Amino acid sequence: MAESKAPDSTRRSEKSRRAIYAAALSLVGEAGYAKTTIEGIAARAGVGKQTIYRWWPSKAAVLLEAFLDLAEQAAEAADGDYEIPDTGDLAADLKGVLRATVDELNDQGFEAPLRALAAEGIVDARIGAQYVEKLLEPQAALYVRRLRAAQESGAVRDDIDPRTAMELLTGPLVHRWLLRTLPLTHAYADALVDYALNGLAPRH
Repeated sequence: MAESKAPDSTRRSEKSRRAIYAAALSLVGEAGYAKTTIEGIAARAGVGKQTIYRWWPSKAAVLLEAFLDLAEQAAEAADGDYEIPDTGDLAADLKGVLRATVDELNDQGFEAPLRALAAEGIVDARIGAQYVEKLLEPQAALYVRRLRAAQESGAVRDDIDPRTAMELLTGPLVHRWLLRTLPLTHAYADALVDYALNGLAPRH
């Protein structure tokens, strides 16, 4: 008689984890963060509530990990580690990445969980710190590396702080997205790059 194999607990746990990620993201998109509960996530994922509490301390922690996984999958779909291209044309490279950011922020699959995490990070210092460390800082580093390369090639002044320059590019984009005051468009992304690189003072 063939010996039966014991269930693979690692595979079972990974399947449950994936189901929880999907449930958290879909519920936040459908019902909003405030109406999303651990119980609701567990029910949709087909797991027990205690399974979630064994792995995460709160729904915010679940959502953060689910969103980071979503971002990682997007990066893998784009052939691995993402870097801002260096074609030799700094303005074109920056416009390309900001346009892609506009598309992402306008994508409902990203927008709802990202808004929830941004809001929760303000009231929950621990989630806020993780949000910055795991999501915002790696993205900021992409800009810093590209701007430093531009300094080395002479396209940007040596005395420019790349981190501050990055904030000039991305800060207004996030501000408009958070407040929903005006549409987030490719034209707006292009204008941010032009203003940041060319300045506001009259040219002589």
